[in-house]
Amino acid sequence: MNLALKKTTCRALVISLLALSFQSARAGMIGTEQATAESAPSERTLLLNSLDRSEVATQLQAAGVDPVAARERVRSMTDQEVHAMAQDIQTAPAGGVSTWGWVAIVVVIGLIWYYAVRK
Repeated sequence: MNLALKKTTCRALVISLLALSFQSARAGMIGTEQATAESAPSERTLLLNSLDRSEVATQLQAAGVDPVAARERVRSMTDQEVHAMAQDIQTAPAGGVSTWGWVAIVVVIGLIWYYAVRK
């Protein structure tokens, strides 16, 4: 490995470490009342709220399902069925790449392009 390649690699690593290391988190104590007041909505509410989204309503109508009938079906489901469906929704992949993921991809592609063109 020549000296220029080592220097460039070190610079790229330092820049990427500096750029990717700025994350902040906040933590603190909360009271019981605040914790219970901010509890998550029920799973049935989660399902009904997801049916209110326009993309979901469009997909239901495209599949030949009336959104009103779907809401009634969710209301008539047992708690176990609601729990299973809510778990499926919460664990389904979102399919997106975060902003830092795009930054990493661009940096890697740039380094590959730089070394490919330079040689």
